[in-house]
Amino acid sequence: MKLLWLLPVGGYIAGSIPFGYLVVKLRRGGDIRAAGSGNIGATNVTRVAGAAAGALTLLLDAGKGYLAVWAAGRFTSGDITWMAIAGLAAIVGHMFPVWIGFRGGKGVATAVGVFVPICWQAVLAALIIWALTVAVWRYVSLGSLVAAAAMPMLIYALYAPGHAPPQGVSFAAVLAAVLIILKHRANLERLLAGTENRWKIGGAKE
Repeated sequence: MKLLWLLPVGGYIAGSIPFGYLVVKLRRGGDIRAAGSGNIGATNVTRVAGAAAGALTLLLDAGKGYLAVWAAGRFTSGDITWMAIAGLAAIVGHMFPVWIGFRGGKGVATAVGVFVPICWQAVLAALIIWALTVAVWRYVSLGSLVAAAAMPMLIYALYAPGHAPPQGVSFAAVLAAVLIILKHRANLERLLAGTENRWKIGGAKE
């Protein structure tokens, strides 16, 4: 039982790998935290280092979330509660990475990777909501906020239709949504003030 607590530790370590920071460092030699919005996520990497770097960051950030959940599933023979705990730890690691002074990303891509093996149907629905929101209002941050807020309800409805998901899954989904929304606090303030930058064709602006 004691060894099981290594799963969230491993999840945090995997999640804390600052891929956006490393991609920009290797590509341009600078610190992504000193450019654009200062965020290490894919949106800011795209702005600072280009679409290819942003896409690579997106895939790597999602991949580390998926890896944390997959590894926990292998270690526990598919115990969904421990998988959800390890995934949540990966999201926390991405947001607060020990390696770069706990100044991490906002957790959206990593959360996608975490919840794909837990409930891919909910992730697909959330991505559709995100895409529709961004298409209509052209705010990436608003799409992320709406999708994050919807995710716990989507998992509740789609995890096992007609049956509530395990409490561990529901807890992880709610806490992940809360953390993502809190990480978007500055974006939310700008949205309310009407000063948030819109997405533009050919480039991402947050």
